[in-house]
Amino acid sequence: MYRDFGTVFFAVMLGIVMVAIPLFISWLIAPSNKTKDKLDTYECGEEAEGSAWLQFNIRFYIIALIFLIFDVEVVFLFPWAVVFKEMGLLALVEMGIFLLILISGLAYVWVKSDLEWVRRRVKYGGGRYKPIASQVEE
Repeated sequence: MYRDFGTVFFAVMLGIVMVAIPLFISWLIAPSNKTKDKLDTYECGEEAEGSAWLQFNIRFYIIALIFLIFDVEVVFLFPWAVVFKEMGLLALVEMGIFLLILISGLAYVWVKSDLEWVRRRVKYGGGRYKPIASQVEE
């Protein structure tokens, strides 16, 4: 019994050592001259605008989640299309119910107006949103 646990313990310890040794060696060898350019946020060649600690609008995440949900659901259409001729009317009815659920979810999201990407009300806009904020203030 202990021989089985010993094998697992040996594998875990070997995994820890195989990760720890290269990290330790790179810590010893790597240069550590921290300049302003090295500590600056990299934005694909763009100069960073302000702090990275800012609040994003929740709509960005909602749009991303809606996209993921519908994207994953579309993946289920491909296997259905492959076996459609073999299953016949049953597959058609099942896919009709599936699409009805998807369409009702899309209608719900549309009614809640979560599909509107840009809203003009930016109370405290800064950076590239400053022109929009100045339009709101007028």
